[in-house]
Amino acid sequence: MLMRAHPNVLQALVALAAGLAQAASLAWPGNGAPLWWLQLASLAVLAWLLRPGAGRALAWRRGALIGGLFAMAWLAGTLWWLFISMHVYGGLPAPLAVAAVLGLAAFMASFYATAAGLFCHLAPGGTLSAALLFAALWLLAELVRGNLWTGLPWGAGGYAHVDGPLSPLARWGGVYGVGAVAAGVAMLAAQARRAHLRSRRAWALVLAGGALLAAAALARHCALGACDTTPRPEPVLSLALLQGNIPQDEKFQPGGGVAVALEWYADALRNAKADLVVTPETALPLVPGRLPPGYLDGLRQHYAQGSQAALLGIPLNDAQGYSNSVLGLSPGMALYRYDKHHLVPFGEFIPPFFKWFMALLRIPLGDFGRGAVVQAPFEWAGQRIAPNICYEDLFGEELGARFADPAWAPTVFVNFSNIAWFGNTVAIDQHLHISRMRALEFERPMVRATNTGATAIIDYRGRVTHQLARHTRGVLTGTVQGRGFDAHSGSAITPYAWWVSRWGLWPLWILGAVVLAIAAAAQRGLARRTRRSACMP
Repeated sequence: MLMRAHPNVLQALVALAAGLAQAASLAWPGNGAPLWWLQLASLAVLAWLLRPGAGRALAWRRGALIGGLFAMAWLAGTLWWLFISMHVYGGLPAPLAVAAVLGLAAFMASFYATAAGLFCHLAPGGTLSAALLFAALWLLAELVRGNLWTGLPWGAGGYAHVDGPLSPLARWGGVYGVGAVAAGVAMLAAQARRAHLRSRRAWALVLAGGALLAAAALARHCALGACDTTPRPEPVLSLALLQGNIPQDEKFQPGGGVAVALEWYADALRNAKADLVVTPETALPLVPGRLPPGYLDGLRQHYAQGSQAALLGIPLNDAQGYSNSVLGLSPGMALYRYDKHHLVPFGEFIPPFFKWFMALLRIPLGDFGRGAVVQAPFEWAGQRIAPNICYEDLFGEELGARFADPAWAPTVFVNFSNIAWFGNTVAIDQHLHISRMRALEFERPMVRATNTGATAIIDYRGRVTHQLARHTRGVLTGTVQGRGFDAHSGSAITPYAWWVSRWGLWPLWILGAVVLAIAAAAQRGLARRTRRSACMP
């Protein structure tokens, strides 16, 4: 009755509910687990709304609206914790903080609205061709979101699949490739649901989808080591990951969080027994010139002898300005430095035309300098350790650029983060799964040292092997085995690492554009044939 009376309202409500389900699939609010099946189901609902019958699609305006509502609910439901950083720690009035989150979600949702509208305008009659077109448009929308204005790909649909049967595809196509395949499977599922259960087409779609998921599940079974019994010659590295749990509202207070951080991290750095000791992002919250006299020199002397090394998160300043950096201390080696390349808009630099907005916030901010995309790894204990800071691990194409030169190809990634800006929220779980996806893409371990969580060790298969309880102060100890250059078979890197290090994301852009161009050409041909038949007597 409601569908007959108010079909537009009901479609909108279903789209909003499906979008929220997609947000929950990235990290279930109850336990933080990713739910691959929920991501597929929520996207299948969107596909079902856009293509309500075999060979039919919504009018493009209605399709754009439905797609936009789905994406806005998904993105607002994924990034709601930005409210905490802006309101609780930034002092922005709550109504303005809510408006900012919704405005950001609406802006990014416009990419998916465009994709949905194009799908409805170009939707072919064929089942497989419709699935390919939907997958290509979804891929292009994700790429636009991940690259426009420095990009914000947090919450891409593929992250829900780190534990799912599609996860082996990450080594071939990265998170965007996984997301595109998921979109295609969702469209196939939606069309199978629309087909008559006794029809051959319905059974063909069910069998095709089942075969795809079964093959992916077998590939995942092998990826988790069941099919690989070859011993790995890479050395094992013992780790001590420090989690200071300094409250964000005290972190930069000279008589509070600063004093606590300097004392606790200094003690932990001196007492740790591991091969490598790692602190979180800006664990030392002052530039070297403002540290207590002899503080940094004392740490350098401690690590100048023995068999240990340390990586310290610290802001640096020089003639070029400020940088969010990592310093490496080790015996017999010069001081190592890594500078963050991919800066956070509104956090580490102010985008053009937004100084008025930043004036409303009480967030300590300087326009930080950028490091190079590819910087030398920290070489220690037979490993090439590649740092990345905070949300730099969202950008797999930038981490992948480090594999272009086999001499610099990482054997271990280390992420330095501070998610205290977002409280004890699902943001911690979402970021953990982002790091797990990078491990799957490159088949390299990802080590995470964070201020409040998730401090963890992730092996090259994307599995969390060690994790410290969030929002506690402590030291996580464990071991990690790197993956590196194989002198017998050449550079032991994944297909994704190989092509993304040479061409970036251009192959995916081209693939999506080619499918879209073919669909547009087919639509024009159909329109011409329709016009000719209409003119015939």
